[in-house]
Amino acid sequence: MVDFSLKGSYFIKPGHRETPHWTPHAKLANLRFLVVEYLKEIHQTNHLERPTEMFNRLLLILVLMTGCTIAAVAQGQSSEKPARAEVLVLGVYHMANPGQDIFNMKADDVLAPKRQTEIGQLIEVLKRFQPTKIAIESSIWSKRAPQQYSDYLAGKYTMSRNENDQIGYRLAKEMGHKTIYPVDVDGDFPFPRLVNYAKGKGRSKEMDALMAEVGEMVKAQDQYLQSHTVLEMLMDMNSDEKVAAGVAFYFRQAHLGEPGDWAGADLIADWYRRNIRIYSNIAQLVESPNERILVIYGAGHLGWLQQMFTSDPTFRLRKLAEFVK
Repeated sequence: MVDFSLKGSYFIKPGHRETPHWTPHAKLANLRFLVVEYLKEIHQTNHLERPTEMFNRLLLILVLMTGCTIAAVAQGQSSEKPARAEVLVLGVYHMANPGQDIFNMKADDVLAPKRQTEIGQLIEVLKRFQPTKIAIESSIWSKRAPQQYSDYLAGKYTMSRNENDQIGYRLAKEMGHKTIYPVDVDGDFPFPRLVNYAKGKGRSKEMDALMAEVGEMVKAQDQYLQSHTVLEMLMDMNSDEKVAAGVAFYFRQAHLGEPGDWAGADLIADWYRRNIRIYSNIAQLVESPNERILVIYGAGHLGWLQQMFTSDPTFRLRKLAEFVK
């Protein structure tokens, strides 16, 4: 006969030892096995127990199976990951040619009809992310960008060539957003100190070679833009390979220094400080786990911000390539 001995709060299959850490799913499977074996025994022996005893035994099994089912469902629900705010950091080139970086791309006129059509294509791709907020590279202390956006909605502002306008304002309007969110904060970037250190220590050739590599990279970007669309350009700049190369450049500067004068390391530390503050400003925008924040920033910040959001378990990092069909 089937052994229906009750151990703990569940039945044990014949020949199996009691396991103190069985999951609700395992207990439920064990009970189902016992029911099947019990019904087989009744069928094979053509023997029925007294009706009351059989009813009580089956009722007990049913109650235990129900309890295990509820426990299994609860366990499945508790194992689900909680909702996380999503962030897409879009690394861009500076479309208005402000010339504020050490090396600067020479972008053609983004207001030209061809480029405006391409900006429209980019906007359609970014819509697939369905951003709830759009953060831009504009001073968090200034009301200029939010006021410009408000005027733009009212038809009182003509968009400039700046990527904040061309991508941020335009997309925000099409998404029905009431405002735009500046999150930038300035910081020290002691590049002259690094140059002087290299000169003083006879390492100018090493420094010059490093800078030459960056110059060639920017030149290649100029050439790429001439023969590709804005979307294709940003796809290339936001590729994992290009992002990794951009971060690696900064770490190579840390080789220039020595105990007591960490010229390269201090430059990277100051750059990291600026980016972690930008990250903090973006994180403050989250009002619910369902938030989806698009961040539009110069590509030099891209790898650093991506790393920060990847390291934060409350965020899910998204990338441009996910939304390009």
